[in-house]
Amino acid sequence: MDFMTALQVLDSTVRLATPLLLACLAGLFSERAGIFDIGLEGKMLIAAFFSAAVAYVSGSVWLGLLAGIGSSMLLAGLHGLASITFRGNQLISGVAINFLAAGMTVLIAQDWFAQGGRTPSLIGAARFEPITLPLAETLGGVPVLGPIYAELISGHTILVYLALLCVPATWWVLFRTRFGLRLRAVGENPAAVDTAGISVVGMRYAAVLICGVLCGIAGAYLATALQAGFVKDMTAGRGYIALAALIFAKWRPWYALSATLLFGFLQAVALRYQNIELGGLVIPVQLMDALPYILTVIILAGFVGKAIPPRAGGQPYVKER
Repeated sequence: MDFMTALQVLDSTVRLATPLLLACLAGLFSERAGIFDIGLEGKMLIAAFFSAAVAYVSGSVWLGLLAGIGSSMLLAGLHGLASITFRGNQLISGVAINFLAAGMTVLIAQDWFAQGGRTPSLIGAARFEPITLPLAETLGGVPVLGPIYAELISGHTILVYLALLCVPATWWVLFRTRFGLRLRAVGENPAAVDTAGISVVGMRYAAVLICGVLCGIAGAYLATALQAGFVKDMTAGRGYIALAALIFAKWRPWYALSATLLFGFLQAVALRYQNIELGGLVIPVQLMDALPYILTVIILAGFVGKAIPPRAGGQPYVKER
């Protein structure tokens, strides 16, 4: 693999890792507050549809982004209502949200656009366009560092840079603010937080809604930046991969960045290298496409016992009278 090919693979890695990173950080907020969220996939999917649909109708990608965030927050609120207010099973609620989003998006897309459960292709202002950073073209000819800046760092959409900025922002919020301290405490010992006069319900709802915002951005990125419209089940298991990355990262923001970049790299390699021949043996394209999912299974099998989740995770809080 030559230098420029490696840069192209890494460039694809960043693009493909972006929705995983946003979804992973979304799950991080939710699970740090004690709410397990299997429904990341469903929230991303419904955000992808509504962002693409509104962007196509209005011609504004920013309105599409707001629609995607709003729809994701609605499902996040539904999950919060089921698991926080009514103290239902958090895993079942998340799975139900995934099924609801999978069916609803195709049904509404067919009713609105009659194109087999997809939206029309997005063009122009209905899509996020790549941003060329200052001096990218000028420095492109500089050996080594120039191509890295021009090809790898520059040329992404604004949502890619936003996702990368969310990593230090998440670390700062969780570990350097009073809100973050309370949120983490709710996930570890909600009774102690309640005794201190802090609303456990309020903190958990805040975490769930933050999760909805980040999933909304992830879904909008899929439909309006990575691709040019919505197609059926376009999330393709990314929500579950994000959960595996979250476990692999042990619920830490910087580790989450590394984990999602690893998954993105495998996806980039699978897309670029098809039917590889090793020692006379041709590796089928299906095996390459399955690499990220195989890694997901390996991580879940090998690290679930080693990665310790928040102690109150998955447990509804019942206030003592």
